[in-house]
Amino acid sequence: MSSIDQPLQRVAVLLAAYNGMQWLSEQLKSILSQDGVDVTLYVSIDRSDDGTYEWVCSVADNDSRIVPLRYGEVFGGAAKNFFRLIRDVNFESFDYIAFADQDDIWLPNKLQRAHYHLQSRSCDGYSTNVTAFWPDGRRILVNKSQPQMKWDYYFEAAGPGCTYVMTARLAEAIKQCVLAHRERIEEVALHDWFCYAFARSKGYSWYIDPEPSMLYRQHAYNQFGANTGIKALRSRLRQIYSGWWLSQVRLQASILQARELPLIFRLDTSFRPGLFGLSLRAWHCRRRVRDKMFFVLICWLLMLRGPDNG
Repeated sequence: MSSIDQPLQRVAVLLAAYNGMQWLSEQLKSILSQDGVDVTLYVSIDRSDDGTYEWVCSVADNDSRIVPLRYGEVFGGAAKNFFRLIRDVNFESFDYIAFADQDDIWLPNKLQRAHYHLQSRSCDGYSTNVTAFWPDGRRILVNKSQPQMKWDYYFEAAGPGCTYVMTARLAEAIKQCVLAHRERIEEVALHDWFCYAFARSKGYSWYIDPEPSMLYRQHAYNQFGANTGIKALRSRLRQIYSGWWLSQVRLQASILQARELPLIFRLDTSFRPGLFGLSLRAWHCRRRVRDKMFFVLICWLLMLRGPDNG
């Protein structure tokens, strides 16, 4: 069979939306216009008050590739909405599963390029750098493609979740984990971090592509944006110092029964020695050099603070 005769790869795109009328039209167009793949778009809408659900249903009436999920639930955040999509969408007839936010713009070859790398590199997970853009015209490259480290997945995602493309094999394994730990999954704050941690901890191969695959919109309503500037740094420090970050690390490691870094589990009973041990292993815990240095600083600050608030 020639390459011309080969069937298109089937991709289920999972899109989580909330009050998205301002951006959805442009985003849906960029998803449904992808080159060289057969897309089905599943849309889960957190209860909204701007007509998002009604608009998506009206578009779906004229395009069978769009499938709105049952509406009315309040998720209260992107992670719970995406976990709902993972639970409820049947992956059996698809080759790949991709995540999408409501407000970005995909480049035309995003999914085709993902298929190429997943196939040629024999990977199950794929993500990319992105080009962040602002209403005033500014654009910057958000670089997440530094070499993966031994334990980076315990402490960070593989880039923005809206760039993720996974084989159906990996996505189905994640689904089974989500179903098996449904109550504890409700406590997981970042679905993209969890999916990357699942993949790496279970031995699936992941490729982070340095080529940007999309325009990553920045605005006041982003739940998690490009994390640039002093304001973003302060926000990250507050999350870390409050104990939120370590609690998420421990929660995910516990759900995944990931024992590659036992020091994480020592934090419950031996807080300061555990953090000291992590600080000595910082090079293996983050990808970017400055994040490795920041990791050491945070471990030492948390040691000084002590475990009472963690």
